Amino acid sequence: MLPPQTRPGRAAFSFIFLTVALDMLALGIMIPVWPRLVMQLEGGDMARAAFMTGVSGFLWAAMQFAFSPVLGALSDRVGRRPVVLLSNLGLGLDYVLMALAPTMGWLILGRVLSGITSASFSTASAYIADVTPPEKRAGRFGLLGAAFGLGFVIGPAVGGVLGGIDVRLPFWVSAALSLANAAYGFFILPESLPPERRAPRLDLRRAQPFATLQRLLQAPALKGFAVVAFVSALAHESLPHTFVLSSVARYGWTERDTGLGLMAVGIVSVIVSGGVVRPTVRRLGERKAVYFGYVTGALGFAVYAFAPTGALFFVGVPFAGLWSVAGPALQALMSREMPADEQGSLQGALASLRGVADMIGPLLFTRVMMAGAEATGTPAGAGAPFLLSAVLLVAGCLLLARVRPLTSGPVRAEGDPVSPGTT
Repeated sequence: MLPPQTRPGRAAFSFIFLTVALDMLALGIMIPVWPRLVMQLEGGDMARAAFMTGVSGFLWAAMQFAFSPVLGALSDRVGRRPVVLLSNLGLGLDYVLMALAPTMGWLILGRVLSGITSASFSTASAYIADVTPPEKRAGRFGLLGAAFGLGFVIGPAVGGVLGGIDVRLPFWVSAALSLANAAYGFFILPESLPPERRAPRLDLRRAQPFATLQRLLQAPALKGFAVVAFVSALAHESLPHTFVLSSVARYGWTERDTGLGLMAVGIVSVIVSGGVVRPTVRRLGERKAVYFGYVTGALGFAVYAFAPTGALFFVGVPFAGLWSVAGPALQALMSREMPADEQGSLQGALASLRGVADMIGPLLFTRVMMAGAEATGTPAGAGAPFLLSAVLLVAGCLLLARVRPLTSGPVRAEGDPVSPGTT
């Protein structure tokens, strides 16, 4: 248990929440302005700009994959506080670099560095695991999900407004927010992992992304949960990579319409993550909450796939939004299978799984969308990616049914009468 003077309280959790929200806000702000800046630096060449946008997205995901386990393992050794604060500082400086980037090469470098510095979500998740009893972790992880959704809702709108003034202004605003967050955290964020619970040394071999994934695959329960988590992460990729193109092809939506659609999805996600996860997990339990989330998510994606009009498309939003219950519940199940000094490694491995999905998703779902449109000969076929997501979530339910946890209750550190993270 942490000493009273350093025990993380509401202010500390609020900071972690704010950190995740700002990371997502900064990413969301870039959605409407990034292609414009790339095109500007590429001299207005549309084809070249599209290619470089794809390259930058792949590199960002690759950095998330590579460095999430490194930062997670580092936080197990030196504590969560320095990793979170340095990530905030690095992200702020990185946005300054992108705001000043004179060439495409410098902009790509900034994108690569942002993939590294924004990989601190694994450490933020480990912080929550440190200070929260296992039975309450799903609710707290749900609040982190709300932070994701909040940034996704606000970011594109803010980026559009700021980008209308100056295409580089959103980067300056993101830099100011991240640097202010680092300064604020320096004074109020306590350490959540006391020295006696830290890893005895930093093993960089185990911090490699493939090594952390191998660790997941060596433990039977974690292996099963990891496969389920990957299938879910891959299903999510249909939204960011085909939503705009699909809605334009099927419904003739304008930029305003697609913006409202994304906002609706984000708002429902925030409501579910912040207000529905905790009571649902308390009522159903973690495993049944995962089933509930995947089933409702599959229904939502099925509606997305077959909705003949834009109005009917929105019918699927509440169902798809309830999918947000599943992620925190599954994360809580997995955190029970790991001791206190490896929570950062676990969260880093999960982030690497998401990184793999981030790299596969753009290629997979755009090809599925084109294949669906060609097979049907109508724009309606552009809904095929959402049907694939629905199938993946059903597969996730079937896979979860085969997983049996190794622990019947919270993992305890040796000699510790209470569960790790209980304060």
